Amino acid sequence: MRRGTWVGVVMLMGVEMGLGDVEPTALRPLAEKVLAQLDQALPRLRQNYEDLHSHPEVSLEEVRTAGILANEIRSFGFTVTEKVGGTGVVGVLQNGAGPTVLVRTDMDALPVKEETGLPYASKVEVRRPDGSVAGVMHACGHDMHMTCWLGTAEILAKHRDDWSGTLLFIAQPAEEVGKGALAMLEDRLFERFGKPDLGLALHCESFVAHGDIGYTSGYALANVDTLDLVVKGKGGHGAHPQNTIDPIVIAARIVIDLQAIVSREIDPLDAAVITVGSIHGGTKHNIIPNEVRLQLTVRSFKETTRQRLIDGIRRVAKGAALASGAPEPEIIVDSVFTPAMFNDPALTDKTVRGLEAILGKEHLVVREPVMGGEDFSRFARAGVPCVMLRLGTIDAARVRAFEEGKEEIPSLHSSKYAPVVDPSIRTGVTALVSSVLRVLGR
Repeated sequence: MRRGTWVGVVMLMGVEMGLGDVEPTALRPLAEKVLAQLDQALPRLRQNYEDLHSHPEVSLEEVRTAGILANEIRSFGFTVTEKVGGTGVVGVLQNGAGPTVLVRTDMDALPVKEETGLPYASKVEVRRPDGSVAGVMHACGHDMHMTCWLGTAEILAKHRDDWSGTLLFIAQPAEEVGKGALAMLEDRLFERFGKPDLGLALHCESFVAHGDIGYTSGYALANVDTLDLVVKGKGGHGAHPQNTIDPIVIAARIVIDLQAIVSREIDPLDAAVITVGSIHGGTKHNIIPNEVRLQLTVRSFKETTRQRLIDGIRRVAKGAALASGAPEPEIIVDSVFTPAMFNDPALTDKTVRGLEAILGKEHLVVREPVMGGEDFSRFARAGVPCVMLRLGTIDAARVRAFEEGKEEIPSLHSSKYAPVVDPSIRTGVTALVSSVLRVLGR
């Protein structure tokens, strides 16, 4: 059954069973009633945000962060389970008959030294596996995601008379390394807490104005594969290359030939990327090394394209080695990959039409698919119709100046990325609360 058809069946069942499917015209007064306390909650939510921003934790180490989120939603009345899939948190709030709605936030930060100059800027450092020390910051907006998640949980918990169903609130670790959602699913997330009927999430957007919500129907973010190539040769003196098999020359040929996979083997209308992000080999000017190591990231949307790219990389690497009389290269494809994020078209349309009634149609912005990755896709891949909304976080004047080429805006993952806090929280909570009420509202 196609995804869109499945969502239609779920929603039709909801209507027939009296489980709630609030039309946009009725959603606005309901949402306004439920969100009336948001102004009062905003100062405390900002405190949550600044605290989370000042105390970031890298992937798989989100202990303090998880504890804060668990304690907060427990105080709202959720039944909370910690340490799901590592540091993951699951909160369940049952409130009568109705669908189950998953609302997900991610928790981890990036090994980036903050350069925003904010009074609450992170000063946290972490020692990396190679022994070096790196700064840590929420350069991808996960602190904003968590704050909106908390605000949504609190408001819905206080207005149980206005909705019916079950909330499944998930705080997920390790999104930045693509492992957290899979770890929670492998820890029997849906078997233990029930499989939701649909899933919602927010992601900050650095090129959309605060007050606006971006959306993409269908494929929104790419498959992300990580590959390591070890090109082998026969080392020797740089003055006598005839006695060697030079892996640097072979690696150079591979880097160039890889580009032809995308340009000559993939349909021009089908997005694909092969990037060699790291190449290391040799120790001295006059020594030809025994091997060269390359690290690649590979992006695609379609599963068939993904496999064609990986197969092409294997063929090109082996062919270059064979042409030079070198040993076969070692090719390692990371078994943990991030699948493409597919926003269910029917659910996306339903959600957007509801948000237009709340925010105004002018504040809903169509966004083109991008080649970044997001492991919220794992929940969709597990059979849950999902939609990820893009939360605008930047002053509108700056966005206009950027679009006119007059100003640069720091992107996500930049050391200088800083959302405009209060308006972003307000829009994020409004969008999530309204989207939940669209399905569960009485």
